[in-house]
Amino acid sequence: MKASELIAMALKTVTASWMRTLLTMLGVIIGVASVVTLVSLGRGTTAAIEKQYENLGTNLITVNILGNGRASSLDYNEVMQFEEFPEFNYLAPAVSGGNVNVKYDRTQDTYTILGTNDRYFSITKTDLATGRLLSESDLSFRTNVAVLGSTVATELFESTNPVGKTINIKGYEFTVIGVLKAKGAGIGVSVDESIVVPLTTAQRQLALGNIRTTYIEAKSKDQMTMAQTTFSNYLTSKYKSSNGFRILNQDSLVEARTAATSSLTSQLVSVACISLLVGGIGIMNIMLVTVTERTREIGIRKSIGAKRSNILMQFLVEAVVISGLGGLIGLVLGVGISLAWPYMNKNQLTVISWDISFYAFLFSVAVGIVFGLYPANKASKLRPIDALRTD
Repeated sequence: MKASELIAMALKTVTASWMRTLLTMLGVIIGVASVVTLVSLGRGTTAAIEKQYENLGTNLITVNILGNGRASSLDYNEVMQFEEFPEFNYLAPAVSGGNVNVKYDRTQDTYTILGTNDRYFSITKTDLATGRLLSESDLSFRTNVAVLGSTVATELFESTNPVGKTINIKGYEFTVIGVLKAKGAGIGVSVDESIVVPLTTAQRQLALGNIRTTYIEAKSKDQMTMAQTTFSNYLTSKYKSSNGFRILNQDSLVEARTAATSSLTSQLVSVACISLLVGGIGIMNIMLVTVTERTREIGIRKSIGAKRSNILMQFLVEAVVISGLGGLIGLVLGVGISLAWPYMNKNQLTVISWDISFYAFLFSVAVGIVFGLYPANKASKLRPIDALRTD
């Protein structure tokens, strides 16, 4: 028989009892849909992580002082001298304080205050929406000026232009000199929800403490390792130990978080594949029942000349059609869930992996072949005379 005839016969057989067929396919449907959805979520998470780090800036190195005995801070002038080294582009020492009380007119809320220099905006690729950014003179004269993140500006001033207005931070009056463009989610505190003030003002007037964080932009991606090594050697010499600080570069953070996400996704996909195997067992079980129910039909076909290979292919194709249809339904369902997920959860991005989706469908077809082979082989081995005696 031709392949088209076998497929047509199989479709007619499986649709004759569509409820039983649907229940048989359920394991395959769930398995394929789970694989497609989980991989889409995993790749979406990876893409979101990469986007978050891109929002921080390029060639970024972050230095955090953990403390080593009495040494627990950095000197601003010492740090800024590293801009003279060829592997460094910009450095931005910073101090910060969370949940600081901020008032404007009758509006009051708490925000993160970030004290840093003018280089910070270039390092983190933060653009200005209106007004101006911090300048060297703001640090030198410890001026009470502030640059607002986009969310802060909206919450405090709504549709009013904040530039030139005065806000109250911890009881001190600050003049708003600029508003930043919306940057979106990043790693750690979002600049959209922060207020940036001169480092010297943050330390002296707002009492945000000593410098324990420094943002560094290397001259190029190729020089990130050299810049990291140079600064690490400086800190090791300063603190007489390599345990009092932590230096992280953007690439290593992306790789670490992406690897963790990929590992978790792989484990979840492995669990989902168990559903495919369970579905295969269900297919084998229902095909064995089908062989028993159609034993007389097999005997009649063999008695009028059907070969063993014809019977084998007939039942094997039926098993593959069941698993293939289940895989196709699961594929459509998985893609549908992946497309709908960002609308149900706005914080989650999904990226459909069409290659993995195709492989999941092929795997479902392979499951039908593997688990349909035994029932098909059993049907093909029936002797016509024994089969015809069956009631």
